[in-house]
Amino acid sequence: MIQETIVTTVNNQGVAHIAPMGIHVGNDELIILPFRPSTTLNNLLESQAAVINYCNDVRVFAGCLTGRRDWELKPAEKINGKVLVNTLAHVEVELLRVEEDETRPKLFCKAVHSVNHAPFTGFNRAQYAVLEAAILISRLKMLPLEKIESEINYLRIGLEKTAGEPELEAWGWLMAVIEEYKHEVKNA
Repeated sequence: MIQETIVTTVNNQGVAHIAPMGIHVGNDELIILPFRPSTTLNNLLESQAAVINYCNDVRVFAGCLTGRRDWELKPAEKINGKVLVNTLAHVEVELLRVEEDETRPKLFCKAVHSVNHAPFTGFNRAQYAVLEAAILISRLKMLPLEKIESEINYLRIGLEKTAGEPELEAWGWLMAVIEEYKHEVKNA
């Protein structure tokens, strides 16, 4: 199973990095699979720890992919790390082992501390649409533009029916990135 989360890591100087990431869950382990090169990968290898944040504010996901990474953080409780203040729950993890891969290594982690901050009341279709669009944006250079545009057009249906202001703001950030990419491709 893959859970869409926000992973926070810190380097040896204590500088935090915030990144949306699908976390693989299984057999008492949480597996983080960052692509190379990656600040998350570098930080996790340096610090041997990370925080997995379960967040329902889709602006955080979209913001991290569009250069908006100034989200409020607080110190983790059991590890040297940072917790996203705007999170429903978080899990502090320690790195157990690494399965090397030249593209996307597997970082096997164990939970050392979990906290629930607020109840999860579910995603509406607009939140889902923003999450899926954010995943597409993260793969702009890996997928054909026609596929991305087709998926975005479908996701827009749910967005238009159920979006509130946060979802519309996040969607706008993501669409600006697509338009910029299309302009770059056209002028290349």
